[in-house]
Amino acid sequence: MKIKSIFMTIAIGAGLLGCSTGQESKGDKPAGKQPGEVIGKASVTIQDGRMTPEALYSFGRIGDVHVSPDKSQLLYQVTYVSIKQNKTNPELFIIAADGSKKKQLTVTNTRESNPQWIENGKRIAFLSDESGSPQIWTIHPDGGGMTQISNVEGGISGFRFSPDGKKILFYKDVKVATSAADRYPDLPQASGRIVDDLMYKHWDTWVENVPHPFVADLNKNKLSNIKDLLEGEPYESPMLPFGGIEQLAWSPDGKTIAYTCRKKTGREYAVSTNSDIYFYNVETGTTTNMTEGMAGYDTNPQFSPDGRYLAWQSMERDGYEADKN
Repeated sequence: MKIKSIFMTIAIGAGLLGCSTGQESKGDKPAGKQPGEVIGKASVTIQDGRMTPEALYSFGRIGDVHVSPDKSQLLYQVTYVSIKQNKTNPELFIIAADGSKKKQLTVTNTRESNPQWIENGKRIAFLSDESGSPQIWTIHPDGGGMTQISNVEGGISGFRFSPDGKKILFYKDVKVATSAADRYPDLPQASGRIVDDLMYKHWDTWVENVPHPFVADLNKNKLSNIKDLLEGEPYESPMLPFGGIEQLAWSPDGKTIAYTCRKKTGREYAVSTNSDIYFYNVETGTTTNMTEGMAGYDTNPQFSPDGRYLAWQSMERDGYEADKN
């Protein structure tokens, strides 16, 4: 049965790439502001049977697929590309599991991402920068009732609702480095950098901000009691440079948050790949290292449906990024 479902998803995805992705449900106006030109499916003519980059870009890229709780629909994201504008534009769609009733939920020149079913399929939550920075919004599966439910300074990078829908786990960047302007207030325009740590740059990115996980109460479409799980700590979770929401997880009972973190600084951080899985108790605020003594790269925790077990990816030894999980 699982194999059949996987093949069905692949088949539907292939069909979507070959179809027009305009506003299919003409009776319903997709949500979102629509100022200016909206990047959508491009029309490209194939000449002499040549497959070009322009032709490939015109298809749209399908990603972030989620099956509805009743298994009758698929929720997914399609990212369109404008070579002329040198930018991309993700939009949200739903489609029946049999490949019919395809509907575009959003048509905007802002970015919609991280879609997920909530309230047992009655609503859909996602990130959108419609209000200026990435925030959590919700929408009905019919495309109506688009509502902003977060207003977090600096925006949100990823999120997960708790199993009972009463809390939200999200992550966002926080400032951890001291800039020249911070150190010398009389030089507010200073652009130089003060380097006193070996990891002053992570690959091609200056390390001034790192992601931290937060948990908040959700009441009447508003967030309250926002708590930083790593408050006052210089570590990152999810981990740079590739980590995302897959490195954070709710337990089925909503009492525990599992997160991935490498709690090291300086030279030790620069040369070690030893990360760990931590449990954060939502009620008490206490944290426990669940993989202490395991020397390798531990990441991507996932609870079993009954909450009795935790699965994660792990490397056996410290120091080798290319080891097999």
